[in-house]
Amino acid sequence: MKTLGGFVLGIAGAELVTHERIPIPRFNFVEVAGIDRGRQSAFFERALDHYFQRALRPTFRVPLPEAEHVAAGLQRFGFRPRPHPIVLLLGTPERLPPPPTDVVVRSATNAELDEVVGLWVGDRGRAEFRSAVDVAWHYPNPGERLTPLVATRGDRIVSAALRYEQVGAVGLHFVTTQTSDRGQGAASALVGGSFVPGGVDAGAVPFLFADSARLEQRLGRLGFSPALSFREYELPPEMELAFPPPGLPTAPRWRPPRELTRRPAP
Repeated sequence: MKTLGGFVLGIAGAELVTHERIPIPRFNFVEVAGIDRGRQSAFFERALDHYFQRALRPTFRVPLPEAEHVAAGLQRFGFRPRPHPIVLLLGTPERLPPPPTDVVVRSATNAELDEVVGLWVGDRGRAEFRSAVDVAWHYPNPGERLTPLVATRGDRIVSAALRYEQVGAVGLHFVTTQTSDRGQGAASALVGGSFVPGGVDAGAVPFLFADSARLEQRLGRLGFSPALSFREYELPPEMELAFPPPGLPTAPRWRPPRELTRRPAP
């Protein structure tokens, strides 16, 4: 997310991933490391205040097995667990099958960027996300590389993803298939063709995230194995973000000094 213009704020027990200009939960989430029961009130206050002041709806990623007091605290604030955890899977390039002959996996062109971004996000935040991908793609920082990839059948883009490379690792994000082409192997072809030898640095470990049992099983058949799991908590769409009324006016909490130091006459 930092590559796309966001930032990560570290607080005791968690990291707050934030992208203010892309108001989508996948760009704004709290990655929990560990919160003691006696410190959870202060933690939730700081984390929620960080996002709510920016009118953002964050999600929380809690490592499994999750601490009961953290799960209970999130639910008291209205957050609900998603049915399936987020699973980090690691693979080896040698075990990944090549794409079928009717599918071509390649880098996207500049002219195709609008179309593939439309597959990844809706109208909300699209312009900012497109700009962030464009900048990171063409002006990468030293030691990293971001590449939009597409899988095509004939002259049609049927699936797309973002490949992110850093020293020792290469990940595939936002794997998405056109609605009319789902269930025909396009996404599997894209995954298999994204990590072929020669296309990525030798020795780089491929990784993906799965958020459903079906996707996890499919990636398992492609040679990926689970490494870490997180329970994701999110706010229901009907949940309103609102601060309580401030109450009755109170006296100022700060007053200027009563006696000002006079400057000596010239």
